[in-house]
Amino acid sequence: MNPFPLPIQHNPLKTKADLAQAFRQLTDPLTPYYSPGKAGLTVGSTGTSYSGSVAAMEGFSRVLWGLVPLLAGGGESPLWDTYIQGIRNGTDPEHEEYWGAAGDYDQRSVEMAAFGLALALVPGKLVDGLGKEGLDQLTAWLAPINGHKLWECNWLLFRVMVQMGFRKAGLSYDKELTERTLEAVEPFYMEEGWYADGLKGQAHSDYYVPFAIHYYGLLYAALMEEEDPGRSRLYKERAVQFARQFIHWFAEDGSALPYGRSLTYRFSQAAFWSVMAFAGLEEPYSMGVLKGLVLRHLRWWFAQPIFTPDGLLTIGYAYPNLVMGENYNSPGSPYWALKTFLVLALPDSHPFWTAEEEPLPKLESSFVQKAPHLVLCRQSEVPHVTAFNSGHTSSNEHTHTSAKYEKFAYSTFFGFSVPRAEWGLGQGAFDSMLALSEGDNLYRVKRRCEETRVEEGLIYTRWKPWADVEVSTWIIPGLPWHVRVHRIAAGRVLDGAEGGFALGIEGLGSGGRLPGSGGKPARPYSAMPPHGAESAGSGEAAYAAYGRGASGVKLLYGSGQAELLTPQANTNIMVNRTVIPTVRTHVEAGATAWLAVAVYGEAFGPEGYGTGEWAAAPRAAVQDRELLIYTAAGGDAAPVFRVRLDA
Repeated sequence: MNPFPLPIQHNPLKTKADLAQAFRQLTDPLTPYYSPGKAGLTVGSTGTSYSGSVAAMEGFSRVLWGLVPLLAGGGESPLWDTYIQGIRNGTDPEHEEYWGAAGDYDQRSVEMAAFGLALALVPGKLVDGLGKEGLDQLTAWLAPINGHKLWECNWLLFRVMVQMGFRKAGLSYDKELTERTLEAVEPFYMEEGWYADGLKGQAHSDYYVPFAIHYYGLLYAALMEEEDPGRSRLYKERAVQFARQFIHWFAEDGSALPYGRSLTYRFSQAAFWSVMAFAGLEEPYSMGVLKGLVLRHLRWWFAQPIFTPDGLLTIGYAYPNLVMGENYNSPGSPYWALKTFLVLALPDSHPFWTAEEEPLPKLESSFVQKAPHLVLCRQSEVPHVTAFNSGHTSSNEHTHTSAKYEKFAYSTFFGFSVPRAEWGLGQGAFDSMLALSEGDNLYRVKRRCEETRVEEGLIYTRWKPWADVEVSTWIIPGLPWHVRVHRIAAGRVLDGAEGGFALGIEGLGSGGRLPGSGGKPARPYSAMPPHGAESAGSGEAAYAAYGRGASGVKLLYGSGQAELLTPQANTNIMVNRTVIPTVRTHVEAGATAWLAVAVYGEAFGPEGYGTGEWAAAPRAAVQDRELLIYTAAGGDAAPVFRVRLDA
């Protein structure tokens, strides 16, 4: 799987020593890339929304998320001398590598949190290394975060991290400001341990909940328990609630659900489990379960081709990919993933390190999470987790927001795709979406919703890609089959494309032929012959299976044609070349069209085979102007869904 052999791929990741070695394996390749004064780390030449000098400072600071816990837990690293020199020079206004003063909404404020961690966990090492003058420089450089404006999201907690660092290092800190800032985060709280990353109804619930809001909250709970017992207790209680929710985002092989922005931080997905152990929380899961969650996750990631030939982390997800990156991703940004290394701060005798690694507990095959608008379905034996999504009534201007927050499904195996450009289905890569165009090959998808509902066994969303086009969508979750039903009220002529899961096509023979295709090229063709669907109209199907998975679509009701479409390369976050089974349809102006599509997605597991359920597809029927959907499991007993076919 990895084209470049690297030592970290052979690290068993069983013990604390193994994790410390993994830190060295991740950071040793950085040595040539530090600036002469050691205050900057530049590992690439791509740009970001802030200046190159700030990006270099970011790269430097993010290594601290792993280095500080290593030192706090009794480890040693030659990097510390580099960091003492870099901190001294970076905070010296007279030095050519001075980091500069932070202003309003400044990336420097983000990176200050790592220095707050250092002050909290290894204050003695900072004092010994920097001396009084150097420490004064550092505190003077950090202090402006108290007065500058921060985005009203997880950014507010960077200020708390700095203040907590001051307090634990015995420096002057602003207790009133800290409490005011923590109170400003309270409106983000929702239910069952969930926060929004901002005001409720205006922000998403994504990985910033576990690896930012809960992460900083539990650090505060653990380190400030004596000073603030009430909040410490509250944050721990919420984390316990959230743990029962968040565990459903992880598959048995260690992979986690790819959903939302900032996925280039990769193995920070498990940082929450590390901070749970750091805070001493042995409920709802034992230290052995926490250990398994962290170490399996790291083993999964280090088996992916995410490195350069010399061992540097790259921007991307399961492979290097700038297409899916954020505007705020610099070459050093991925090292935020080191937040998961917090468990290195625990002593060798801590239960996390003495416990035997345990597998995931038995989890429900279907689990509703109303706060993030998801229904999670699981095939433990494969393993495979898919989140079915209603979407949101608000949006933002982050890169690929529709692809990262508004698709119908997100999968630990299939991932999701992002557009490469704006022209046509190939550039759009519309997996797990209904894309609509006016016949001009420029497609619109769901960006925000007018209305959403998430219930056990059913998701509903209503959305308007144009002012005179309204789409009502019902999703019947399940694995390996799920069903999507759309009512499209069109005020204009529309071409539509309903995309299934994107399946990786590397490993095909010469010419890119698909197994079972009779030598036909990958695009376009219907891999399965027409079949009879119990609905008004004929059905079509397209299917592909190879490697370790299968993907397909079957038209259950409405007019359309199923095809296998090959989007442009590097659009999917998991694999660089894919095929997307797609149903194409057409709607006339003024018409109300109905479309029901069964979508198949199955990971085959390590043995290389699946359950063979392609033949057990859901079916549709119409009775008395009602569309009825039946599943193979339910048979003819009762439909799992029914809707009136109104005009």
